[in-house]
Amino acid sequence: PPPAGTAPRPGALSPFDRRLKRKQKNWAALQAEPAKCDYLREEVGGRIADRVFDIPRTFPLALDVGSGRGYIAQHLTKETVEKLIQVDVAENALKNAVETEIPTVRVVADEEFLPFKEDTFDLVVSSLRAVTLTLVTLTSCVLQIHHVLKADGVFIGAMFGGDTLYELRCSLQLAELEREGGFSPHVSPFTAVADLGHLLSRAGFNTLTVDTDEIQVNYPGLFEVMEDLQGKYILFGDGNDFCMGESNCSWNRKPLLHRDTMLAAAAIYREMYGNSDGSVPATFQIYYMIGWKYHESQAKPAQRGSATVSFGDLAKIEGLISRGKK
Repeated sequence: PPPAGTAPRPGALSPFDRRLKRKQKNWAALQAEPAKCDYLREEVGGRIADRVFDIPRTFPLALDVGSGRGYIAQHLTKETVEKLIQVDVAENALKNAVETEIPTVRVVADEEFLPFKEDTFDLVVSSLRAVTLTLVTLTSCVLQIHHVLKADGVFIGAMFGGDTLYELRCSLQLAELEREGGFSPHVSPFTAVADLGHLLSRAGFNTLTVDTDEIQVNYPGLFEVMEDLQGKYILFGDGNDFCMGESNCSWNRKPLLHRDTMLAAAAIYREMYGNSDGSVPATFQIYYMIGWKYHESQAKPAQRGSATVSFGDLAKIEGLISRGKK
């Protein structure tokens, strides 16, 4: 495979500078007080762990793709996962990983090029790390995950949804249009929820589940939103490299924002979305996905036309129950 970070070949569809992505993640992993910026990762990591606990089995070997400092692992138990492999493109994140009771091996590798044999893992999890991938690179990542899963193995993942930070994005775009006559992307692109089921199915997964959730965080203002993002995950990043260690690494990102544009964006943000107490909200939309690798023992859907009750009959149930109570 091509080395991580190389520019896409002519005609290639990946909009990301992967070398910059690795640099951003390594930089974020070395910042002081990581817990100050990790609350969202830890919250989503806990929700993924809850989904693992919902499956009544023990997983002998699990893989955490884009593990970071171990935001999922810290919520898991050795009774559920006997051994865990953590993979991340940023070596600094793995060096500062949280220790857990689960025996763990840490591997530096790109999410798109997993260095494992086929049919290796019973469980693969991933939370908010392959989240800034577009549908093109996400497809590659999901194919890799399906490849390394054993038959009847399960993949449980989470990624940012298309409405993430819509308040920030809209404010910046309006301010740039007003002050500079146009705008460029300052937030990495996201995958639409409608694409996820199709993507997982095309990769070979079945018994699919995709659901969405929203987490809203309030900040004093736009500048605090951007400062918080710089220590955290995605999404914003120019020459100033705001945030979350997942700053925007698009090839066509703009090198900087002018000060007057930023001030205008802050005023627009507060005017359009501000709370009554003077704070401003930042919305993080999360997509959760679950997919199983096929095994002949898995339940199969009933034959078409084999139902014994129509939907019309189901509409009458409530009335029958009411009459029965009387």
